[in-house]
Amino acid sequence: MSTVTFDTLKYVEALKNGGVPENQARAQSEALKEVLNTEVATKHDIKELELKSDTRFEKIQGEFTLVKWMIGFNLAMSVSILFKIFS
Repeated sequence: MSTVTFDTLKYVEALKNGGVPENQARAQSEALKEVLNTEVATKHDIKELELKSDTRFEKIQGEFTLVKWMIGFNLAMSVSILFKIFS
């Protein structure tokens, strides 16, 4: 996750110079500081998560393939047993 450096004092001074009352400038500065300090996912974070997900899905797909073969084998064995019994 990336971090952003934010100079609250400089921001407050800029707002005050623009005509914003000091108490409002300080409140806006604190609110903006809180928003900027919220962790945000980067493209690298998303790509890493995508690779992990792909790996997990490939593993699950392999397990499903094995289960399909096992069911098919059991079905074939059951049919052959029934065929021997009734023929």
